[in-house]
Amino acid sequence: MVGESSLELLANGQTPERYLRNIGTIGLAGQERLLKSRVAVVGAGGLGGLVVELLARMGVGYLKVIDGDVFALHNLNRQVLSTEQNMERNKAQIAAQRVKSINSDVQVEPVAEMLDESNGERLLKGMDVVVDALDTFSSRMLLGRVTAELKIPLVHAAIAGFAGQVMTVMPGDKSFDNLFRSKPPANRGIETTLGNPAGTPALAASLEVQEVVKILTGTGEPIRNKLLYFDTQYNLFEFVKLE
Repeated sequence: MVGESSLELLANGQTPERYLRNIGTIGLAGQERLLKSRVAVVGAGGLGGLVVELLARMGVGYLKVIDGDVFALHNLNRQVLSTEQNMERNKAQIAAQRVKSINSDVQVEPVAEMLDESNGERLLKGMDVVVDALDTFSSRMLLGRVTAELKIPLVHAAIAGFAGQVMTVMPGDKSFDNLFRSKPPANRGIETTLGNPAGTPALAASLEVQEVVKILTGTGEPIRNKLLYFDTQYNLFEFVKLE
């Protein structure tokens, strides 16, 4: 199998050609760690679809994609996995098909259901990192609680209009609780009025992927105990402390 040969090559100090452009950044040891890692992406829409795509291309060995929703026409402006041909089809299953066409090294498990109180622990247990690609306050709070209980690093992002935010929450950190200290008046955020232009989820998702790679390989510095806020309408990028 391709996956086995890639690991064998890395074990012998050789670079599989498909990962040639990764090695200068994360090294052979980093690539090997990615291939042996397990990541859950919760939500496969505007954020999650691209997160899944890029993690598969980086060579994360096991991806669990959790989403019970189906594609609709209003997803076509920004959700990279949506096409006119797959309307009304489950997002997690489409994500799995896409991964299989990109990288045979990657084992992908689609979960065609929403994360909830009854399945959260079961679905996330054993993951090395969990990615928040959700769009409601209640689902995010549930995800934050479950990952904290399971002591799994969580990479969070949210978007609205030209703006977005990204951060990493390591086990024991209080940044997630500090960010969501007060309950908003509505379960959905201001993206319901500001919308989601195509570039915003792509930018936030790319930053999430970089956080996952940094966590798994030990490269660089994750966005921890602070929030990276961006607003591309005004070319604003700033950190907000959350300690």
